[in-house]
Amino acid sequence: MATSTLLDRKAVAAHVLRHLASAQSRGRRVRLDELASAIGVRHEDVRDVVTSLHAEGHVDAKRMKLTMSGFVISAAMRECRLRDPRVRAERTSQLNVA
Repeated sequence: MATSTLLDRKAVAAHVLRHLASAQSRGRRVRLDELASAIGVRHEDVRDVVTSLHAEGHVDAKRMKLTMSGFVISAAMRECRLRDPRVRAERTSQLNVA
């Protein structure tokens, strides 16, 4: 049996919102590579999630800032424990015996 690591995009989105809210409350801007490093995922994964959050109206991707709805969501999950963005999935190898 082998294990692989999958990405939980919803968990990445939650981490992105929380990090952006924290930075924005301190008047600081965050770059994609900083977010990726803080969350522990690839730069491309963070870019994809930020693009999705932008399309949904929660993030201004050009300025890397939360919109009002993004602030509301991040405030609602302020006390929540966020899931790990990486999920281990077990794969079973099936051997064909002739």
